[in-house]
Amino acid sequence: MKEKPKQQMRIWAMLCHFSALVGWILLCFLVFLGIPLYLPLNILPPFIIWRFKKAQHPWIDLQGKESLNFQISLTFYTFIVLTISLILVLTSFSLAVTTNGSINEIKNTLDNILIILMSLILFKLVLQSFVVTFAAIKAYNGEHYRYPFTIRVLR
Repeated sequence: MKEKPKQQMRIWAMLCHFSALVGWILLCFLVFLGIPLYLPLNILPPFIIWRFKKAQHPWIDLQGKESLNFQISLTFYTFIVLTISLILVLTSFSLAVTTNGSINEIKNTLDNILIILMSLILFKLVLQSFVVTFAAIKAYNGEHYRYPFTIRVLR
């Protein structure tokens, strides 16, 4: 049976996971303030912890890589959804304009797309919060958890 990492190492490993949520919260706050900026702030906090603590213990290195791989994958998937959404908005808008649609039809189309996009974002945030919390608890307990649908950038 493998020996459990010491509590201090398990705390740092847990923080590798939880710190990504802090990045998402900061990003949402900036967007709420009207700063239309998309930086992968979810990657920066776990990267900093992993970078400075990975040499102290293999457990922190393993959990930091797992957290970073998931956050990089999530950022990639988010960019794909945003790109598809932008294409849908532009296509819908151009179709409504070229068919001489009324302002109300154009507004309704854009509102519907916005509602769908916001629902997807909310679903992603809730799901991510659940999965990250689960991984952080596992890391604190000294158990390894592999995130689903993760592109393994760091090995």
